[in-house]
Amino acid sequence: MPHVLLVGESWFTHSIHHKGFDSFHSSEYVEGADAFLGALRDRGHEVTYVPSHEIPRRLPTTAEGFAPYDVVVISDVGANSFQLPPETFGHSRPSPDRTELLRAYVEGGGGLLMVGGYLTFTGIDAKARWGRTPLAAALPVGLHDRDDRVELPAGAAPRVVAGHPVVDGLGGPDGTWPDLLGLNEVTVRDGAELLAECGGHPLLVVGGYGAGRSAAFTSDLAPHWAPPGFLAWEGYPELWDRLVRWLSQAVREDV
Repeated sequence: MPHVLLVGESWFTHSIHHKGFDSFHSSEYVEGADAFLGALRDRGHEVTYVPSHEIPRRLPTTAEGFAPYDVVVISDVGANSFQLPPETFGHSRPSPDRTELLRAYVEGGGGLLMVGGYLTFTGIDAKARWGRTPLAAALPVGLHDRDDRVELPAGAAPRVVAGHPVVDGLGGPDGTWPDLLGLNEVTVRDGAELLAECGGHPLLVVGGYGAGRSAAFTSDLAPHWAPPGFLAWEGYPELWDRLVRWLSQAVREDV
């Protein structure tokens, strides 16, 4: 079974509470990947999880270091976390560019999945800035150089638009999935395949890069853009299982 490395999908929240004359602070740490991790592990995949704040310490610093993983998933964490480790940002010492290492990993035959969120693709206020990294070349989508969020607060149902082993039969006869509440706006690159759209925008795009494969799922794998109905959908684990297998080249094109 493919070995998956999931990176990101965690955050710290700091709140200020005002009660009349007085105020106080509270903080919490949140990991949002439980449904995704459970879906893959229930299907038999081995998954290693690196939360956002552990990227400088735990991600490999050589291209060969990514070799044990069949698929790398980046979800809702910006490029700065990959390019500005403490030794570079705080002490002005050179360090490996992990976005270039991941590009080389895909070129050499690895699988890459980028999942949407406020800090993936280009992101809120253009802070995710993945389009300005070497890894952008390996993605099957083009990125905008601006805030790329598409908010769909009323909900929009994704729709399968092409036949492919990843999506065939998902969503029943009409190929529709439960509503999503937003996504990142991207363009489909020449040679890539648009498999599903949502609200008139690309949702799931797959393609090849060198000897490897890459995919972009432009909405969330967890709240807030993925509401409870999407996470509870019977097709949720099937979608990720199929996508990981395809990216790892563990399934034939005719399956």
